[in-house]
Amino acid sequence: MHLCGSLSPGRYFLVSSLGLAMLFTSCGKEAAKPEVTATAAPASTLPTGVVLLGADAPELKQMTIEALKTIPVPGDEVAAPARVGLNPNRVGHVMLQVPGRILKVLVKLGDSVVQGQPVVTVESPALAEAESAFLTAESGVKQAEIGVAKAEADLSRLSDLLAHEAVAKKEVLTAETAVKMSKSLLDQSQSAREQTRRRLQLLGLKPGQFQQTATVVAPLSGKVLEINAVDGEVHNEVNQSLLTIADLSRVWVSSEVPESMIRYCRVGGSADLELLAYPGEVFRGKVTRIADTEDKDTRTIEVTSELDNPKGRLRPEMFGRMLYADAVAPALWVPEGALVRIDGKESVFVETGPGRFLATAVETGPKHNAGFPIRKGLTAGQRVVTAGAIYLKAGL
Repeated sequence: MHLCGSLSPGRYFLVSSLGLAMLFTSCGKEAAKPEVTATAAPASTLPTGVVLLGADAPELKQMTIEALKTIPVPGDEVAAPARVGLNPNRVGHVMLQVPGRILKVLVKLGDSVVQGQPVVTVESPALAEAESAFLTAESGVKQAEIGVAKAEADLSRLSDLLAHEAVAKKEVLTAETAVKMSKSLLDQSQSAREQTRRRLQLLGLKPGQFQQTATVVAPLSGKVLEINAVDGEVHNEVNQSLLTIADLSRVWVSSEVPESMIRYCRVGGSADLELLAYPGEVFRGKVTRIADTEDKDTRTIEVTSELDNPKGRLRPEMFGRMLYADAVAPALWVPEGALVRIDGKESVFVETGPGRFLATAVETGPKHNAGFPIRKGLTAGQRVVTAGAIYLKAGL
């Protein structure tokens, strides 16, 4: 929005409490001219665009006057349609480790869960088989330990006899070989036991439980977005997803940016999201990815941004628009309520003295934070009417 210029010459404004009261004078009678007080100059002497209010004018109580603010404002920007989606790096699928029957689904759609929380219980003969495999491996370790102890005892005995020349050295060498072999067998047995132990852990079991039921836990903290299992259902496919859990504390927002505008987007740059669901609100994030290829049909490039979502207000599949801008720089800024349209031009009322206001045409930039940056027309330090400017315009 680019507006400049000055107000029409020859227009003089004088507003006072007495003047407003004149508006209610009965029709057909010429209203008496108000007396000029010490606080209001005669209309014929007022500069163009000046409005005076007496100290007791009720309009003053309805107005807010503030010093101009300087805030960080982005430069030129581009807007593109946007869609909220899941962060694929924070989506987990709950699957069975063995074929079996679902005993109980412990959560409902939309529930919040924490990592490690039980979500499904399952019954399967394979659980007992895993227990049996662990016990067999455990027995193998014990047997191997006995073998190592015996081999070491034999070696010690033969070494002592060799010292007294009671046996041949060949027998000692054979005993040493037996010790090495028994220790190797022990290592293999311990490795096999560890594998079966890890298998039990994956199934949610502990060694020695001897049960055919297991509990499946949530792989990450988040919300349950999908359930594909019911109590009593048999699942023979171990790669089938039973539940989908997603961490919604951070979401991805994707938009299709025209190739002619892609220069405004850069990885790490700011991205502001506006949603139809929350008019007037802006959600800020960072660009995390710019696609390496362009859509040949639409001539657009996909830009992905990541936004914090601590309260869960940003829901997947919400639509809005994403704003990408040049580097941010300080700029004068006024709230939207400060602007009034006079003679087709955007203007603000600047306080030039007690009860004295000057209508000033301005040039604004794109809307930002429920207001507009001022490009021309105002200077730092000026005080402007930020609310209630319509009362001054009504007196023109």
